[in-house]
Amino acid sequence: MAERKEFFYRRLHSLLGVIPIGLFVVQHLVINHFAVYGAESFNKAAQFMFDLPFRAALEIFVIFLPILFHAILGVYIVFTARNNTRNYSFGRNILFLLQRVTGIITLVFIVWHVWETRIQVALGNAEVTYSFMESVLSSPFIFWFYAIGIVSTVFHLANGLWGFMVSWGFTQSPKSQKIVTYITLIVFFVVSYIGLRALFAFV
Repeated sequence: MAERKEFFYRRLHSLLGVIPIGLFVVQHLVINHFAVYGAESFNKAAQFMFDLPFRAALEIFVIFLPILFHAILGVYIVFTARNNTRNYSFGRNILFLLQRVTGIITLVFIVWHVWETRIQVALGNAEVTYSFMESVLSSPFIFWFYAIGIVSTVFHLANGLWGFMVSWGFTQSPKSQKIVTYITLIVFFVVSYIGLRALFAFV
């Protein structure tokens, strides 16, 4: 029974990493990418997201609670998982390790980012505008912290997508898994480009 429950939790962990968390990450980076077109474009996009109906409910049930569950179980997995060298290649096991490392980096980055932006807005201490993000990223340390955080988050998402496809039975054969590896690699480079281009637009 305990094994069944753990299997269910891990499947749910994998699913939430893609839907809704993965979709939110991509959407968030796309919104940030409006900074490339100037302060006005970014401010309009940010204001549009802020004015969404039922925003508080969406944030709690579609973003924060799934991330909280994914993070708690993810930390547990990091400290209990073992490399499966018999079933997977050395390269895949390296990616397995990187998935755990980037999971921790991503968690630290998200906590910091939420504290610096969403919570400060809720406390009435800030308004997320182009100039606000420009001031935040004016520190070289924070800028590179954000750059590492973005790349880490996107890698965790892209590689997690591969794990999702395998654990949910969409890719069973070595050939299909190889194809998905290439697809997730493309996802990693494309989404990282969007996120980093937006980041550099603020400086």
